[in-house]
Amino acid sequence: MNRKGERMRSGRSVTQAKLAKLDALAVGRKNLLIVMQDYPDPDAIASAAALREWAYRRHGLSGAIAFGGVVGRVENRALIHYLDLPMKPFGQIELASFDTVALVDTQPGTGNNALPAGTVPDIVLDHHPCRRATRQSPFTDIRRRYGATSTILYEYLKESALNLSPSLATALLYGIRSDTQDLGREACRADLDATLDLFRQANIRMYRNIQQANVPSSYFRLMRRSLDVAKRCGTAFVSFPGAIEIPDQIGEVAELLLRHEDCAWALCVGEYENRWLLSLRVSEPGADAGVVMRRLVAGQGAGGGHRAMAGGQMPAPANLAAHQQGRLEALLLKRFARLTRQTRPHAFRRAFGG
Repeated sequence: MNRKGERMRSGRSVTQAKLAKLDALAVGRKNLLIVMQDYPDPDAIASAAALREWAYRRHGLSGAIAFGGVVGRVENRALIHYLDLPMKPFGQIELASFDTVALVDTQPGTGNNALPAGTVPDIVLDHHPCRRATRQSPFTDIRRRYGATSTILYEYLKESALNLSPSLATALLYGIRSDTQDLGREACRADLDATLDLFRQANIRMYRNIQQANVPSSYFRLMRRSLDVAKRCGTAFVSFPGAIEIPDQIGEVAELLLRHEDCAWALCVGEYENRWLLSLRVSEPGADAGVVMRRLVAGQGAGGGHRAMAGGQMPAPANLAAHQQGRLEALLLKRFARLTRQTRPHAFRRAFGG
C-alpha cells in the first residue's frame, strides 16, 4: 500500500476507535450541553452544530449549545442564521440539568470559555495543543496537526454514515476554510480531504452569502483606528485600538497587520468589559504563537493557541490616567518584542505614516 493509502487508513482507524468510545459514552445519556468559546468563531459554531446533529441522530440525545460572551462578527451571525442554530448565553443555562457536557474547539483551563473552574466535561474535541486539565475528561479527541475541529467532526459524521444537510455541510466547509485560511495555514491532508467532500455537498450560494456578509460602520472605524495607532519594532506590529464593540474583530485586525510586507508578528489588544483581549498572528517559520501568547500573559491572564495564531485575555486595570495606561502598554510592547526576538525591544514607532 502506498503512503497515501496508509495515511487514509491510519486517519480512519483513529476516527473509528474514537467513535466507538464516544458511542459507548453516549449510551443511556439523555441530554447534552455543548460549550464553545466565549466568542465563538466559524470552526467552533460548525463543530458544535455537527456534534449536536451526531448526538441526536445517532443516540437521540437532545442538545443545547452555549457560549459565555457574544457572537459579534456578521459572518458568524450569518452562519448561525443559516444553520437555524439554537444557542444560549451560558448564564441562562442550568448546568445541573444536563447529564453530559462537551467542549468543542476549546478546552478546560484555557480562560476562553464559561465552563466553571473544577467542572470536568465528559467530552473534549479540539485541534489545539492538549491541556493538562483535558486529560481528566472521560472522552477526548485532540488532534493538534488538524487545521480545524470541524474536520474531526466531519470525520465522525462520515464514519457514522449520516447524510449532511446542505446547511451543515456549508457550515463545516466554512469552518475549515476560515480556520486554515483556505488551507494555507496549518492544514493537513485530512482538512483537504474533508474540504473536497464538503464542497460537493455544500450550498455555494449560502457559503458566499456568509463570507460576504455586510459589515457595520463600526467595523471600518475599528480598522481605521487600529491602523492609526499601530506600532512596529522590527518585524513585530502591534495595535492598541482601545475600547472595542465586537471582541472577535481584533483577530481581523491582526490578520490585516500580518499582510504587511515587513510583518512576521501581528498583535492586536482591545479592551472589552474590563479585560484586555489579545489576538496574535505569526508568519515566521518555526515560530509558535501559542507559546508566545502564554508567556505574554503569564501571571496576569490566560492564553494559548497553535503555531500560526493565538488568543489571550487579562484584566484591564480600572480608572487609569492616560500616562499610566501608556506605561502599561509600553511594558506589554517590551515583553512582546523580547518574546519575538526583536533586536531593539524599546524601539517601537508608528507603523504607518507620520
